[in-house]
Amino acid sequence: MDNQNGEQTHFWQSQELGSAFESLTATYITHAFGRHTHEGFAIGVIERGAETFYYRGAMHTAPAGSVVVVSPDELHTGQAAVDNGWSYRMMYPAADLLARVASEIAGSPRGIPYFDVPIYHDSVVFDALRSAQITLEQSHSALERESCLIHALALLVRRHAVDRPILAQSGLAHDALRQAQDYLHANYAEDISLEGLAKLVYLSPFHLSRLFRDQLGLPPHTYLNQIRVNRAKTLLNTGLSLAGVAHAVGFADQSHLTKAFKRVVGIPPGQYRTI
Repeated sequence: MDNQNGEQTHFWQSQELGSAFESLTATYITHAFGRHTHEGFAIGVIERGAETFYYRGAMHTAPAGSVVVVSPDELHTGQAAVDNGWSYRMMYPAADLLARVASEIAGSPRGIPYFDVPIYHDSVVFDALRSAQITLEQSHSALERESCLIHALALLVRRHAVDRPILAQSGLAHDALRQAQDYLHANYAEDISLEGLAKLVYLSPFHLSRLFRDQLGLPPHTYLNQIRVNRAKTLLNTGLSLAGVAHAVGFADQSHLTKAFKRVVGIPPGQYRTI
């Protein structure tokens, strides 16, 4: 939504990793948030300008490139720190989701992570959170949304929580990983969630995602897209339309097929068909 002051907001809700999830992308120039709290976390990245806000008895300023973490039930405000305002991407995960991520990292029950400051200057976490939020907004793949989200939240907890858990040994878990791979090969056209795939092989979503990254060098959604692209290569030689191929292999539409195909093969599917 836009207004005459050049401010823009886009707020949406989704269902990720078994819980309701809210996200916000916004540009604010004159708008100021009064004192308020959130039931869960407010985690985001400042993309442009700078925001200043009251938090835990002091004023803080978050410039472009910084990560902001507001813990549950903490009173805070928010307003522009510079004349042209600020643009940011925010997500609002429930406290128990962060506790779950911490527990899965450690391999044992953990409480809600505690963050002692609200601003972090960490380009790795910034990029992961920004990528996850864009994916939440744009991706039609549950597997991609959940994989990117849990990766970003795990990075934040591992690098900046005061009580950050020690990463548990992943183990080889070859059977579970192979079962997950086999399931993706057999059901590539379905909208598979990370949560559902993990349950099938009796692992946590974090553990399964980590196995894919450690053992195969790819996150689960990228592995699935490779399967879909390879199947699309076969179907392109049958005369099926590009839109039909996209639907048959599980992509949301032709543009998603084209993007994934070019990333893997190096050329768009229409050009591949003419070879």
